[in-house]
Amino acid sequence: MSFILHGVGVSNGIAIGRAHLASSAALNIPHYQLPKNQIDTEVTRLCSAFSTVRLELETLKNSILPGTGPAEFNAFLELYQMILDDPIFSQATQSIVKQAQCNAEWAIAQQTEVLIARFEEIEDPYLRERKTDVAQIAERVLKVLLGHPGHTPPPVKHDGFGILVAHDLSPADVMQYKQHQFSAFLTDMGGPTSHTAIVARSLNIPSIVAMQHAQQLIYENDNLIVDGNQGIVIINPDKYILAEYRLKQNQLELEKRKLWRLRSVAAVTRDGTPVDLHANIELPQEVERAKEYSAIGIGLFRSEFLFLNRDDLPDEEEQFEAYSTVIGGMNGLPVVIRTFDLGADKNLRSAYRMAPNPALGLRAIRMSLAEPGMFLVQLRAILRASILGHTQILIPMLSSSREVDQTLQMIEFAKQSLRDENMPFDETIKIGCMVEVPATALSLELFMRKLDFLSIGTNDLIQYTLAIDRTDETVAHLFDPLHPAILRLLSQIIQSAAKAGMPVSICGEMAGDSKYTRLLLGMGLRQFSMYPTQLLTVKREVLDSHLPDITRLTQKILKADEPDKIHDLLQKLNS
Repeated sequence: MSFILHGVGVSNGIAIGRAHLASSAALNIPHYQLPKNQIDTEVTRLCSAFSTVRLELETLKNSILPGTGPAEFNAFLELYQMILDDPIFSQATQSIVKQAQCNAEWAIAQQTEVLIARFEEIEDPYLRERKTDVAQIAERVLKVLLGHPGHTPPPVKHDGFGILVAHDLSPADVMQYKQHQFSAFLTDMGGPTSHTAIVARSLNIPSIVAMQHAQQLIYENDNLIVDGNQGIVIINPDKYILAEYRLKQNQLELEKRKLWRLRSVAAVTRDGTPVDLHANIELPQEVERAKEYSAIGIGLFRSEFLFLNRDDLPDEEEQFEAYSTVIGGMNGLPVVIRTFDLGADKNLRSAYRMAPNPALGLRAIRMSLAEPGMFLVQLRAILRASILGHTQILIPMLSSSREVDQTLQMIEFAKQSLRDENMPFDETIKIGCMVEVPATALSLELFMRKLDFLSIGTNDLIQYTLAIDRTDETVAHLFDPLHPAILRLLSQIIQSAAKAGMPVSICGEMAGDSKYTRLLLGMGLRQFSMYPTQLLTVKREVLDSHLPDITRLTQKILKADEPDKIHDLLQKLNS
């Protein structure tokens, strides 16, 4: 049966391929359907796995002699047994096997996600943390099942045309899937500017988030059409719709070839004003793509991705090699390295702490200052690599004078430690500030007095200004870059920096969205940083812009209050 699902398109394009379902509870868990005559056998296998784990816990409990173990140990074992025996876990997984006619491993993974989501809604921090116990019990059952496999799953085709369908994916998960060459990403959760969406967009493949129930309604190997422009997925389309979308794919490919011709053209407006177009990257190997699209520098190297998908922390030598690869690879062009922006939805694998509100918790520079040892290792590595080219350090989420002073003291401490060891570095390296907190934007002079350049992170600036969690699909539609307050705040930052002679760029998602290019140029912005694959569409807008004309229209937009009026004026600006 053919039907259509709607979501939020976060990366444009069209993909056609077979669905591959992935579970974020355990990404290596296979999912496949079983014939009706094998369902009873699969339920028996599932029940047997529960019995095995139950016996393991009982054996473990009996192995502890009275008075020799901590008092809490028995309590934990009893809690595990309660979870194991709870119908909401044991019976629910059996129901999933029967109703979805799926393998037992997949049923465990799906019900675990449901339970963890319920625990995350609990306000009491102690009870909320019990989701870890659920995950651990689920892992025990999965190990038993995977150690005693049942029916053989059908082979997965790795032909580059698979479409990944997941309930949710962390940024680390998306990075992990980079190597699998999926042609599209679909998730039930997320918003257009969640870090997951941002990373997916960097892959230059169609992606749709906030689909709500895609993973329940789409089956493994279903034939899919993903339209990232419209935010729709067509499941099992007929031959006529397939033909229509293949034609659209060909048209998009022709458009890409036309854009490709702009690589060697300088980004200069029609009235002769040069504009700097830099690239955002996550990993050192992405330098080649930045150069391929003719970026004139790296405006944002998100260093935190060096810390994800691993059990240990990268030491100084490993970080030094990574930064050296980027700086040396750019052959003297500027490279801005942002110190790690961990926390919120980008956490170390070993970090178990769940903050009540991660976006407002211990993240970015707050975490760096709270972990001075880890911060010092990174600063030393960046400084050592700085002698290989034009390097700058960018500090995320600064919001107070004290944080600036503490950060500068740490940088000076790192410099002095290198001097003591006779290790060379760039003594004049520039230090910049991410403007992504309203407090920073409203007290900009303080930061401009102490630092060397500014980079506006529009994703978080919009999130914090409008009080909207950009990772929450229920409010993602309220995330509005064209809100009058946002536009005026951006204009104020850009104009204040220009007046003070302070270099300023935008490295957030607005920089790479070509519908905002002329608007930002009209505000006075002359440096943009975006994913390499977005550079040519933005360059095309720059080449077609005449600053005197767009500046006048931009001023009208900045004075407008009504959303419809702003959108009408923006459409006129881009026509």
